Amino acid sequence: MNLDLQVCSRARLSRDPRFDGKFFIGVVGSRVYCRPICPAPTAKEKNCRYFASAAAAAEAGFRPCLRCRPECSPGTPAWLGTSNTVSRALRLIGESGLEDGGVEVLAERLGVGSRHLRRLFLHHLGATPIAVAQTRRLHFAKKLIDETTLPMSQIALASGFGSVRRFNAGIRKVYHRTPTQIRRLVRQTTTQPGNQYLFRLHFRPPYHWQGMLDFLAARATPGVEVVESGTYRRTISLHGRAGYFEVSLDDSRDALLVRIEFADPQSLFFIVERIRAMFDLNADWAAIVPSLRADPALAARVELDPGLRVPGCWDGFELATRAILGQQITVKGATALAGRIVSTFGKTYKGPGGLTHLFPSAEILAEAKLTTVGVTGARAETIRSLARAVSSGKISFAGVVDSDAFLDRLCEIPGIGKWTAQYVAMRALREPDAFPSSDLGLLRALALATPRELEQRVQACRPWRAYAAMYLWKIASQFAPRAARSSSRQSQKHKVAGSAPDHSISIAV
Repeated sequence: MNLDLQVCSRARLSRDPRFDGKFFIGVVGSRVYCRPICPAPTAKEKNCRYFASAAAAAEAGFRPCLRCRPECSPGTPAWLGTSNTVSRALRLIGESGLEDGGVEVLAERLGVGSRHLRRLFLHHLGATPIAVAQTRRLHFAKKLIDETTLPMSQIALASGFGSVRRFNAGIRKVYHRTPTQIRRLVRQTTTQPGNQYLFRLHFRPPYHWQGMLDFLAARATPGVEVVESGTYRRTISLHGRAGYFEVSLDDSRDALLVRIEFADPQSLFFIVERIRAMFDLNADWAAIVPSLRADPALAARVELDPGLRVPGCWDGFELATRAILGQQITVKGATALAGRIVSTFGKTYKGPGGLTHLFPSAEILAEAKLTTVGVTGARAETIRSLARAVSSGKISFAGVVDSDAFLDRLCEIPGIGKWTAQYVAMRALREPDAFPSSDLGLLRALALATPRELEQRVQACRPWRAYAAMYLWKIASQFAPRAARSSSRQSQKHKVAGSAPDHSISIAV
């Protein structure tokens, strides 16, 4: 990837937080690499080298700065000049590293040769897939050393080193200090209770935190999710273990405070990465906003509410189930139905502040009698069909490489059409250009009559139509009372016709 040296230089000199994580600075004299916002005295330009990724800086022989902590920077945007293959590879590395068979297996999943994949990584990121995975592992280990009180043996396992000896050697080689020496530098003053961890996850400003909370609050499944007092909280389940996390805004810096309670430290990397995706922390607002401003209606809303992100989800199956529930009914109605499903079929969980259940697994919903809790017969069968496909392995929301092929398989399930598929792509697959054009809320926001008209209108927003959808839903929320009345009339028309349309008739599920 070619970096604009003048842009990098200006961002470094001004310590512009909008460029945090988009490139790294290697200082020749000290042989450390820093974030653009590093508070250390500014180095002379002739002594600076710019790198597209932390892995590239490490490959060039620079070590991470202990002052600005590159491991805390927002993730490199997957769309920052990279090819689709590299973007998908980065997503897969973020989910599981290279633990599933190394570069060869990763390349095979992506449909390319391993040598070609290495060339793509070197061209776009300046480092090989192995170097990227190793740098992420080291950065996460450093984060655990600084921000938790976990024993070093558990940090070694949680960060994927496999043994304490390899962990110690890797940290010492990169940081020129032992893990214990690094922890002493932090001087932690607070100790978290057992199985509880506190992390700061950074983002590039602006970030519309209230907009994120408003969206999640309206759709929070009772018992599983709670939004209150500026905090989002939910239960989670991994590998047979249950826990929860809560997220709030750190008022002192551009970061979210994340508190996790989970008994298995080895799952922390996955949990943290999933939370980063769920709250869209890697987004680059500077790259997104020019496309949104191309539409006059969106331009005004963007100026009013800058930094609105696309909320992801914790679990793709859970989101798809909720999307099916939301077809033809209001957001409030879908939320109530989801709560009944959870209280009837979900496992109980004793958590804080209203967390009482885990969302039921696909295996449970595959045989559940959903009509007993008020779900219509057609939608109950759609959910059961989806659950059976997921439990049998026919459909998996993890490690999706080809989004189009995945969505085609999803649409083979009766009752799932283009609207549901695009909504899932938008929030579960993290596709920035996904756009549920048949959504009535989106149509109403721009006063358009057909999905075709809407798709033509938002062409200028590509490849960021998912972000355009978030702003259009916000515009449509101003017309919510009128929308509810129109939705009721539309629902009656569909009932008379005997059809089962696949679109939301409110703002979004």
